[in-house]
Amino acid sequence: MKAIILAAGRGERMRPLTLTTPKPLLSVGGKPLIEHHLEHLHRAGFRDVVINHAWLGEQIEYSLGDGERFGLSLHYSREGEPLETAGGIARALPLLFSHDTDWFMVINGDVWADFDLTRLQPPAYGEQPALDAILVMADNPSYHRHGDFCLNDNGMLSEECAGKEGEKLTFTGISLLRRRLFEGLTDQAGKLGPVLRAAMSEGRVAGLHHCGLWVDVGTPERLRALDQQLAIQEL
Repeated sequence: MKAIILAAGRGERMRPLTLTTPKPLLSVGGKPLIEHHLEHLHRAGFRDVVINHAWLGEQIEYSLGDGERFGLSLHYSREGEPLETAGGIARALPLLFSHDTDWFMVINGDVWADFDLTRLQPPAYGEQPALDAILVMADNPSYHRHGDFCLNDNGMLSEECAGKEGEKLTFTGISLLRRRLFEGLTDQAGKLGPVLRAAMSEGRVAGLHHCGLWVDVGTPERLRALDQQLAIQEL
């Protein structure tokens, strides 16, 4: 199975840090944010990783190269002008083709988590054949109190909580997706949210609850806070 790290955003909320450095190369815990993802993927057994990029993307390729020093083979999906998430994945699909499975892992380049990626596995053959996505969900942070989706007792995700208020969880930006989720879509498909919601309404999206550390590293303040937290953990 292959993985893709979504790294094409402009990092508007990270300015001025991202005026000269792409967000995935901002340092946290002593190394660029994207290197944490690469190390986690390698530990989980991945060897082929795709990275899409746009804004200052040449810096990402120069910094990471072919991935040999991470024990990985890196491939780049160059967008020029950044596409939305679903469009970016749709463009990268040829690079994500695998002979052994039609599933692939997706990680937003601007998150950090201590989630064990080996927990995220495609259904066994014959199990849940209608499933097209498995999303990792986390408790709602202070900056996203209302959450995104409800994780039901049967492990499936829904947009509504069946009258239960305040029980939604937040999507971490880490997921397993199936190729057929993007059938008929082009690189102009827009955001991933509507694609997931459409599949969710048909009972094709499951979820896993991650109770550990997760951060949407979307602002300089969160970047600094995470950097300090990781430094404390290393003491």
